[in-house]
Amino acid sequence: MMSSITRLGACAGIATLAMQVPAFAHHPMGGTTPVTFLQGLLSGLGHPVIGIDHLAAIVGAGLLAALARRGVAPLLAFSAALIAGVGVHLTGADVPVSELLVGLSTIAIGVLVLMRQSIGPVAAACLFAVVGLLHGYALGESIAGAETAPLVAYLAGLLIIQTAIAFGAYALLVRLPTRAIPMTIAGVVVVLVGGMTAAAATGLVG
Repeated sequence: MMSSITRLGACAGIATLAMQVPAFAHHPMGGTTPVTFLQGLLSGLGHPVIGIDHLAAIVGAGLLAALARRGVAPLLAFSAALIAGVGVHLTGADVPVSELLVGLSTIAIGVLVLMRQSIGPVAAACLFAVVGLLHGYALGESIAGAETAPLVAYLAGLLIIQTAIAFGAYALLVRLPTRAIPMTIAGVVVVLVGGMTAAAATGLVG
């Protein structure tokens, strides 16, 4: 009983935090473009953690990969897609309503987690590619205009931290003796975070 209360309390706390954090353009450098290698690395390492919408999607991807039990290949593909998304932003390409798409893609991940839906390899590849590209595009805003050294460091930091988070979620779920309650809580939180991101993008919340 106490364990269930603790889990629900954690869920409520994370959801509350999600509602208080701006949905887009989180940045460990205080909104300034990194100018050194170290700043770029710290920005890459910190960005997905500070940006709770990105963090939720990454954790959700790790959980879905564990649910499907197809190894870590989908997570590596997700990481590659996210880095590619940053590259798309840096080329100057314009993705309309990208903030809204980030929120909706996070909701989609959360719903699948909540339903404990094991998706096929082709569907998983497509989903992870789309979500990775969208979130990578959003993350690219913080490094746009940077010189080569901080840019390379940012990409390295981003790849390391988001892969570590996804692998951590994957490994944790694989080792759990029962998945129903953890998956339900995780799914609810991811959906709430995605919903708040989408609402912020449409101006429904400040």
